[in-house]
Parts: sequence; C-alpha cells; structure tokens
Amino acid sequence: MTAESDDPTVPIICTECDTASRVPLEDVADAVSRHNDRLHDGEPIAQVDPAITEQIANLAADDLGLLEDA
Repeated sequence: MTAESDDPTVPIICTECDTASRVPLEDVADAVSRHNDRLHDGEPIAQVDPAITEQIANLAADDLGLLEDA
C-alpha cells in the first residue's frame, strides 16, 4: 500500500461525546487511550465500533473452527 488513502482505518466511537472518527489501524490503541485519558479520566468510554469488534471476533472464531457444528 503506497497511497495514504489505501491505509486501513478503524471506526472509533464515543457515546458520551457523541462523536465518531476513523483512525489508521496502527494508531487505534493510542487514539482511544488518549481520548479516554483526556476526556473521561481514563474510563473506557471511547472504543472501536462494537460492530467491527464483533465482526473480527466472528472471523477469528470461524478461523479457529469454533463455529462449526459438533
């Protein structure tokens, strides 16, 4: 990936601030931590969009064979 627009971004939401943004994948942890430290006294309010978190969890479970019928 050479163009900046080709870099993957992750949606970050904060329900308390009623904000949403997209940050580069490599910056997600720092961006969420900075937001929560600066605006919410470190409380884990801002987070990766739960729909994305669920999708990644489902992909991992499928990859590990956890979703197959026994």
